[in-house]
Parts: sequence; C-alpha cells; structure tokens
Amino acid sequence: MASGVSPKSGSTGETSASAPLPRDPRFDAVSVEELRVMRTGLNDEESKVSYWRRLIQARIDVIESNHTGAEPMEQLARLLADAKSSHRRVAALSVGPVDDVPPLPDLAALWRRVLDVDDESRLALLSDLRAAEEELSAYRKDLHERLDGVTAELIARYREDPQMALLAVEERLGEA
Repeated sequence: MASGVSPKSGSTGETSASAPLPRDPRFDAVSVEELRVMRTGLNDEESKVSYWRRLIQARIDVIESNHTGAEPMEQLARLLADAKSSHRRVAALSVGPVDDVPPLPDLAALWRRVLDVDDESRLALLSDLRAAEEELSAYRKDLHERLDGVTAELIARYREDPQMALLAVEERLGEA
C-alpha cells in the first residue's frame, strides 16, 4: 500500500486518510490558531497537575514510610518540606482550574503544612493529601478529555486542509 495508508474497513476501498473526520460543533467559532493556543495551554496545565500529583504522592509515601520507621526517608522528608527551597518550586507551579472545573485544594498551603509527631495529626494530613490527590486526578482526567477534544478538532481540520498543518510546522520551525 502506498505511503503506509491502510484501507478503511468495509468494501468501499476508500482510504482512512481521505475519509473526513467528524467536527465538534463546540469549536465551530474557534480558529485553528485559537485551538493551537488552547491545546498548548491545556498541555501546560496538565504538566503542572501531573507534577503536583507526583509531589503529593511522594509526600504521602514519605509520611507513610516515616511512620514505619524507615530511616532513609527522614532525609527525603526534610528536603521535601524545606520551606526555602520548595517555596520557589511551589510559586512557579501554581495550578488553577480551567473554566468550569471545581476549585482545587490550596496545594501550596497543603504542601507547607508541618507534620506533627502525633498520630492524629499524621492521619489528618494523610487524609488531606489523599483528598487533594483524588481532586488532582479528577482534574487531570478532565484536562485529558479536553485535550483529546481539541486535538481531534485540529486533526479534523488538518485533514480537511493539510496546508494548515504544514503552516503550523513552518511556524514552529521559524520560532526555533
């Protein structure tokens, strides 16, 4: 088969490259450039959310490991909780909900919370961290769905007019 295009299933013989993709009416009034900007913004936000999820999960692991008396984790716990170094990272990674997403937990405040030695404090912090991780996971899932929708719309438009995709590549090469 020429250029790696496989025929669509069915008996028409039409290739999948020539079949039009359905367009999403939600994006009818949105330009291709706006879709690209939207996609970039969603990707950036997803990166921040994923980073915060990893931090929250690491803090949960550290707290749980410290409770079992694992010594190597004590140093990691001090590093992760170091207010001076984490403040710069936290400030650079603010996560704010996009559009109609419910408000996210105050991640910076949650991150700076000091762990007291009593079990009640530890359990409360673990509970709050787990709740934040669940909210971030739900938000991340929503971001992925939005990203998939914007990407599908761009692909549909590029398939309708392949020149638009080539212009996007030229623009990116010009930025480099």
